[in-house]
Amino acid sequence: MKNTLADLNNHLFAQLERLNDEDLKGEELKEEINRSKAVMGIAKNIINTGHLVLQGQKFMDERLGTDAKLPKMLEGDK
Repeated sequence: MKNTLADLNNHLFAQLERLNDEDLKGEELKEEINRSKAVMGIAKNIINTGHLVLQGQKFMDERLGTDAKLPKMLEGDK
């Protein structure tokens, strides 16, 4: 697993697809719902951390100019 926000987005959509599986019923559905809750909690923390880094970058840009480097965790695939 890579560690980019794009990868997180892909994981969230994959989880959504698993939840949309109409063949899931009973205990399997409950397990998938619990898995989704866990994924959602982790994703929220990752997104909040990304937001904090972005706010830091904005602060740097305001103080140092637009030549300041983007934090590594916000870099996408190049």
